[in-house]
Amino acid sequence: MHLIGDESSWEPFPPAQHLNERVDRRDANRAIGISALGLALTGLVELLIALLSGSVGLLGDAIHNLSDVSTSLVVFVGLRISKRSATPTHPYGWDRAEDIAGLGVALVIWLSAAFTAVVSIHKLLTHGTTTHLGYGIAAAFAGIVGNQLVARYKFRVGRRIQSATLIADARHSWLDALSSAGALVGIVGVASGWHWADAVAGLLLTGFIGHVGYEVTSDLLHHLMDGVEPGALVAAVDAASKVPGVAHAHARARWMGRSLVVEIIGFVEPGITIHDGDAIGAEVESGTSPPRRATSPPASPSRRTISAST
Repeated sequence: MHLIGDESSWEPFPPAQHLNERVDRRDANRAIGISALGLALTGLVELLIALLSGSVGLLGDAIHNLSDVSTSLVVFVGLRISKRSATPTHPYGWDRAEDIAGLGVALVIWLSAAFTAVVSIHKLLTHGTTTHLGYGIAAAFAGIVGNQLVARYKFRVGRRIQSATLIADARHSWLDALSSAGALVGIVGVASGWHWADAVAGLLLTGFIGHVGYEVTSDLLHHLMDGVEPGALVAAVDAASKVPGVAHAHARARWMGRSLVVEIIGFVEPGITIHDGDAIGAEVESGTSPPRRATSPPASPSRRTISAST
């Protein structure tokens, strides 16, 4: 029984915690902190060289890198809020705060695309010049290396702990590496005598940024709207239907942060006792839960409702 006002009873079917939930959050916070420091250093170096050389491609890349520092802060806040337990006013908990933080990452990506487009078009129309090409090439190369390292690190941690937001932030950093490569190509083009190459590189970067922004936004909205693979629900219904005593079953699922909660409604024959119905429900839950392994976090347990067929 779960009593109103008893805070310990607000989750009758709580989402399963990852086997190493505390370790996962610690690793996520460490990934965010280390990547933010690395990108801040890389972005400041590129910004100084961009202001010195007048390269809009390098300037856009620097702004993109520095924006990653702000998105890292957004992700950190989202992770902290998602730790809160369920309450009477939030019976499902605060897990989705992590996904909402991911929308902040997507917003920064779109703003970066708009900024890069504006400065690139302005330079192309005003025939701006680019100087100190050697420094610019070195700064762009440093941006490529730094962003690749950060992106791989965050993606590895995000995939292990099943964090869509951290993976989105990793893709943002991967995008920054492409941005640095585009800036490098533009500066090399200017060195080859094509004065317009830097501005054109900035416009190409705008296309890359917009493409990744669309993918990140689509993935996050799909997650927030409880998008799941249809095969997962079919498998859950099939597993529940094989339990003795279950006439047929229905299933639905929703995301609770990094956990997928599957709700199964099983129908049994009329006249069955409550005790037997609860036993059948427990067997359904056991039969539809994936095996627990120490090397990977378990999925959330299925929520179950047993109804008598009419």
